[in-house]
Amino acid sequence: MSTKGTVLPTYLAGGDFAHKYADYFPPWLDKMADDVTLEGSMLDGVVQGPEAVRSIVLMIRSMYDRQEFNYAGPYGDENGWLEDYIAQVHGGEPLGCVVLVRRDVKGQTQSVTASYRPRSSLMLFSRLLGEKFAGTVIGEQFASSDS
Repeated sequence: MSTKGTVLPTYLAGGDFAHKYADYFPPWLDKMADDVTLEGSMLDGVVQGPEAVRSIVLMIRSMYDRQEFNYAGPYGDENGWLEDYIAQVHGGEPLGCVVLVRRDVKGQTQSVTASYRPRSSLMLFSRLLGEKFAGTVIGEQFASSDS
């Protein structure tokens, strides 16, 4: 059953979530394990290491025209963290994202998984990130301008 056109996707919502998370910065970025991994729908593989993960996350954040968090906080046991937000990129293209973070027993970020939607914005943003990281190992993980 398709709901296209009858139900508004969450990434098109226009709530006023920003006030609650106006100064939000992901706390898990400050304490990452040496072998931390990042994977998700925007990548063709897995990126490993604190420097690589941090550079991707900070680049993504810098490229948003707007970002509104629905939720950022713990989930599950004490090792889980969840972020749910909507954003706009590249002149207003809608983008929704859910980020799942798992920490190890030392409290260090062990893995980050990000799921983006809709597919059209995901592909556009992945190509833009590929351009930003062109000529690096990281850049190979994103869509190329040919895709």
